[in-house]
This record gives sequence, structure tokens and C-alpha cells, in this order.
Amino acid sequence: MTAPNNSTLGRREYVRALVAAGGMSALGACLELSDDESPDVPSGTDDPGSLPERQHAWNESLATDEDGNVLLPEHHVLVPLSLTTSIDDDARETVETSLRTLERAYEWSNAGLVFTIGYTPAYFERFDASLPDAVDLPAPEPLAPGEDPAFDEYDALLHLASDDPAVVLEAEEGLFGDRKKVNDHDVETDLADVFDRLEDRRRTGFVGEGLPAEHADVDGVPESIPEEAPFFMGFRSGFSASQASEDRVTIEAGPFAGGTTQHVESMDVNLTQWFEQENHYQRVSKLFSPEHAREELVGQVGEKLGTSNGLTTERIEATDADARDPGVVGHAQKTARAREDGSPLLLRRDFNTVDGDRPGVHFLSLQRRIGEFVRVRDEMTGADLEVPEANNGILHYVFVERRGNYLVPPRSLRALPPAIPG
Repeated sequence: MTAPNNSTLGRREYVRALVAAGGMSALGACLELSDDESPDVPSGTDDPGSLPERQHAWNESLATDEDGNVLLPEHHVLVPLSLTTSIDDDARETVETSLRTLERAYEWSNAGLVFTIGYTPAYFERFDASLPDAVDLPAPEPLAPGEDPAFDEYDALLHLASDDPAVVLEAEEGLFGDRKKVNDHDVETDLADVFDRLEDRRRTGFVGEGLPAEHADVDGVPESIPEEAPFFMGFRSGFSASQASEDRVTIEAGPFAGGTTQHVESMDVNLTQWFEQENHYQRVSKLFSPEHAREELVGQVGEKLGTSNGLTTERIEATDADARDPGVVGHAQKTARAREDGSPLLLRRDFNTVDGDRPGVHFLSLQRRIGEFVRVRDEMTGADLEVPEANNGILHYVFVERRGNYLVPPRSLRALPPAIPG
């Protein structure tokens, strides 16, 4: 794909567009901005044992905000992979060696690179044995009335994330043989002999204060997005006390203990209606709860909330009553009904996107079992609530276009795992 033109774009918007475009020309244009031949970021480690066994163990290595909430890297790429060879020891060694190259080249951090590789139910269907009972990985399906999403039915998905846009571009190109060095480390083995990269299904995005507001030139992104907002819908997210811990989403038993399951939904968002037909009070009511709006608990972009979204037991239990009067329920209020013993089930790592030149979100969640995501999604639908559709959280504004389920194995099994590891 041709790199975008820099003549009419601000710097951050331009690098976002480069990440979305992908490829060597985009990487070259990105590096030109800093007059470097390679990203200048901290190197990784030659000792794989120093890295966590859980692929999804990111939190301790990522930055935090002033309240202690984990800050996801700014730039994200989801790379779909289709297997092109038989699964044997040579293919597994190729995958593992390629991924080890990234770990040597880049520090496991926002400044460097964090990543996971996960596998679809379709990948595991090639094996005679079924996945063990401890792994709940059904094929994706519609989860709400009127949904008709496409499904991720290729073999694997690579998630690359970094604060440096050149890092995600360079890492991707290095993995597929188009870059012979990554962060000045030699690439001796790549994935091109094992996987095809499905570029037409590649997904990209961004998260961070001010980034959504910089995309007001994209159709469907209104200029009224608050300048400080890190997400398109105008508010902070990822509050640490309102997220499941990495321990909570980790598979505890069986050969895949230490892994997790991952769900990815790609959604269009009607931001024009959200910002231009709703006022701040209504947006707070529909995203959090009516009491959040009445008591002014949120602030302009969620800065009053600290480490929690403010969904107390009393506010969650008020969902039915709020549906009747004032006839509005909050998205967070509804989904919090799925908590177990007061604890959330999902660890969200979603991010904004303007893939296809329209605003959206790639909703990425980790959970111990896909069934737990389905429970949360059922509560989000709120079919049990007697409330007008337009006041039922954010359902009126988001539309699921694609959905996929993945097993993210522990690091020791990430290279083409069998259904029943020996």
C-alpha cells in the first residue's frame, strides 16, 4: 500500500495513517520523520527466561497514569495469519525463532514492543484431538438480535503494540522477510515460510490522550470530541479497579495453564449522533449510569473517576429501577452485572480505529473462558430491561462488523500448539 501524503496532516495523524497503511514505504516515511534508519528504542533480552511465561503479561511492564491505571501503548496492529505449511518441528522452530527475534530486538514495554499470538478455533480443527476441557474456545457467532458480523476464521492473529509507530511497522515487516534488521538486530528467520499475512483483514488503531480529536478530518469524526479524551466516545477507560487482573483472566489448569482466551470485535461507532444529538449529561448517563450524571461524578473526560468507573454495588443493583425511571441505563452499569463476587471478568485492551476511513473501535478483551465474555455481552444487550433502545447504554451507537475468538497460549506453547500438548 502507498504511504499517505504528509502535506495536509498533523504529525500524530500522519504517523497513525502510516501505521494503518503498513508496508515498507510506510515504514520508510515514518523513519524519515526522525532522520533514522531504524527506530531508536531500548533493546530486549537474550534471556527468554527473563520474560513472563504468560504472553498476556503486559501490565507490570507498561506505563501508568497519575492515578495508577495502566496505559496501553499508543499504536496497535492486528495481523491475521493463514497457515501455508504442515505443522511439524521445523515449522514450530521457525515461528519461535521469529518471535524470539522481536524479544531480543525490543524491550518488553511501551517504549519497545509488547505482543501476543493467538489461535482460532479453525486452527485447532485440523487436529484429531479436541482442546482440553479447561479451554473454552467456541467458534464465534452472533451474540445479539440483528447482528450479522463476519467471523475471523483464519488460523492466527498477531497483536503488536508500541508507543513508537515505527516499531510496530518495523516488527511486522521483519516478521515477513521485508526487513533484514529490526532495531539493529539481524532477522535470520521470518514467518513467511509458515504463514500468509492476510493484508486485506489487517486492523490497526490507536489510543491516547488527544489522539481521537486529531482525526476530525475523517468522515464521521466530529470536531466536538474533547481534546483530552483518549477514546472516541469522549471518556477515559481501562480503570484498574474496574478491570479483571491478569491472574483472573489466566487459564489455571490443563496443558494450556498460563494462557488466556482473547475476543476481538471490530465495531463501527456513530460518533456524529453520539456527540451532536446527545449532550454531556446524556452521554454520561448512557456510558456510565444516570447517577453518575446526576451527581457529576465523571468530569469532562472521566478525570474525576481515578482508578474505578464508580460502579458500586448499589449503582449496579439500581439498573432495573433506572430502566423504569429515568428510563436510561448505562453501558458500564449493565455490563457490571456480570461481575463475580464483585470482580470484573474481562481485561480490556481495546483501541480506536479509523480503518476504512470511518471511526470505530477494535474491542479486544482477555478472559479465562470465552463464555465469560458472552455473559458480559449478554448483560450489555440488556434484553431483560424495559428501556427504550435509544437509552439502552451505547447499543444505539455501536455496530459489530467482525468478531473472532482466540486461544493465547503460554509463551512456551505459542509456536503452532497442538490441541493436546504432550
